[in-house]
Amino acid sequence: MEGGCTCGAIRYRLDDKPLIVHCCHCTWCQRETGSAFAINIMIESARVALLSGQPELVHTPSASGRGQKIMRCPTCKVALWSHYSQDAFAFVRVGTLDDPNAAPPDVHIFTSTKQDWVVLPEGARVFPEYYDVPSVWSEESRVRARVARAG
Repeated sequence: MEGGCTCGAIRYRLDDKPLIVHCCHCTWCQRETGSAFAINIMIESARVALLSGQPELVHTPSASGRGQKIMRCPTCKVALWSHYSQDAFAFVRVGTLDDPNAAPPDVHIFTSTKQDWVVLPEGARVFPEYYDVPSVWSEESRVRARVARAG
């Protein structure tokens, strides 16, 4: 999967499939995106290959209090991905992919604060807050995450 910013200055490629794709309905994501939710691919940072340009790192607050680092295009300011508490993982904005349909959500999280008018698909995996990773993630994703954390 490849993607980039609006002006084309930044291009990237994902060198593996996502660990998981979150559709987050928390109020922080709503505020940051100016939308009802954010859809992010969680993947190891080392598997995000920069093809052109150099994103700028912008520190922003987060609900956890630890903040997040948002990688933005220095020209058009589009947010491409974030790093939360661990730089080992990138949360890539699905809307910046060339084909956003290639990464539908695996889970809907923090639905306790979703907008009332948002209707979730029948059969979707829905969690009022976060979830228990071992019961949701595939074994392959859990192994990849352990390797990424170990550095």
